[in-house]
Amino acid sequence: MIRLNMPYTDGRELEEIAQVLSTGFLTQGPKTAEFERRLAAFIGSRYGYAMSSCTTALHLALVVAGVKAGDEVLVPDFTFPATGNVVVQLGAVPVLVDIDLETFTVDVADLERRVTPRTRAVIPVHTFGCSADMDPIMRVAAACGIVVIEDAACAIGTTYRDRYCGTIGQMGCFSFHPRKVITTGEGGMITTDDEEISRRIQLLRSHGGVRVGGRYEYQEAGFNYRLSDVQGAIGVAQMEKLPALLASKRAMAADLRSRLSDTSGITPPAEPRWGGHIYQSFVVLVDEGLDRDRIIAFMREHGVETTLGTYALHDQPFFQREYGYRAGQLPQSHAAFTRAMTLPLYPQLTDDDLDVIAATLRAAVGSQ
Repeated sequence: MIRLNMPYTDGRELEEIAQVLSTGFLTQGPKTAEFERRLAAFIGSRYGYAMSSCTTALHLALVVAGVKAGDEVLVPDFTFPATGNVVVQLGAVPVLVDIDLETFTVDVADLERRVTPRTRAVIPVHTFGCSADMDPIMRVAAACGIVVIEDAACAIGTTYRDRYCGTIGQMGCFSFHPRKVITTGEGGMITTDDEEISRRIQLLRSHGGVRVGGRYEYQEAGFNYRLSDVQGAIGVAQMEKLPALLASKRAMAADLRSRLSDTSGITPPAEPRWGGHIYQSFVVLVDEGLDRDRIIAFMREHGVETTLGTYALHDQPFFQREYGYRAGQLPQSHAAFTRAMTLPLYPQLTDDDLDVIAATLRAAVGSQ
């Protein structure tokens, strides 16, 4: 079976973990701080703060942005549910926005139409490692006084024009889940250039405490969103590999796209006009009239693990029940939810593996 994904690790992770274990200091500490510095330096951010996941990073970013119960937050509809769930958990209202089907990122015109006096923030998602079109998003946000929190879960190393994702809005949130380009097992990070935002993140991610003399003084009812030093050590080793992993992803995406050039019935992922796609996931769009789920099942039966792209939130029972959405109400997102499919793409794949993936997809489409 060609697996959907495999994280890339070697002996360096074990070396870094061994250093942490030898100190007996396993909670958040110097290795996590080193990981934070390396990632922030890589993307050109003043500050980076490791978190227990990208979900907790997004949640804390909304808290720091001042989002409260009853506020509205604009959320692209085609995304993993965590992007919407963090809004719900604050008692705020996720306002779901349709997408551009070519890039799977937010439709800026639809986003602008959905701004109201209650809109407090927007969370553009850099879907599958493809940057959202940030310039017009930032113009809308500036005109309306909206905080921009980038969901860069899939986008470590993605650029928008000449800037790295995670440095364009007021805050950026990254994921280090095993399906991402680099991993710490679980984990996330918030980046920002704003000194006051930085101070608030530091305070709130660790119970709201500030060290005064030999003890802590608790100034806020904060959270326990820290990343352990064991995970930070893995992150340090992974950051050493990041440039090579990004180059490998892009090269393999080009190779797979070439192999699929004569495959009817599917559209490979597009390079946006602003550039920067890192292909965290290689997601193709199946033509209307074909059964995407049958194609997935066929490929798995023939030794290639595949899955859907991601979820249309408005098609999910929770968002329909709580906010009155109807299936298909956001047509482009609905099309992506029913027709997008993720193919394997990671450095351990060989040329022969890419041949098998392409041939199996052609056979799967042809079987319909």
